[in-house]
Amino acid sequence: MRIVIQRCRRASVTIEGQLCSQIGQGMMILLGIEDADTDEDIDWLCRKIVALRIFDDADGVMNLPITEVADSGILLVSQFTLMASTKKGNRPSYIHASKPEVAIPMYEKFIKRLSQEFGKEVQTGQFGANMQVELVNDGPVTILIDSQNRK
Repeated sequence: MRIVIQRCRRASVTIEGQLCSQIGQGMMILLGIEDADTDEDIDWLCRKIVALRIFDDADGVMNLPITEVADSGILLVSQFTLMASTKKGNRPSYIHASKPEVAIPMYEKFIKRLSQEFGKEVQTGQFGANMQVELVNDGPVTILIDSQNRK
């Protein structure tokens, strides 16, 4: 699994002109899933996400995890293009991205597990939909994590 975490002031997802979900201060997370991913990847990433100390403390130092930030939220959006391979040619290959029959159950498990770790409901986009994602990145702070590179 690959994720892109962006610390944000606000983020939202709109589908076909209708607001689907939104958060204020928190994290906007893009998630890419490949067939090699397991429940262990989900658990590891979800624990890592809520423990990342990327929010400012009283001294303005990035020292707080999202669980210690009042009124924070998480917006999770499925993003198969994170699994793109650009090694050959100029057209990205998505051969490593899981097909919906594998990715949807993993995405749903990820949402459930992340909500448990966060202690609040995680907001989401809609798997496979054409989404317009708006974000005001705070910092900017953007972090990439690949669960296959954790060892």
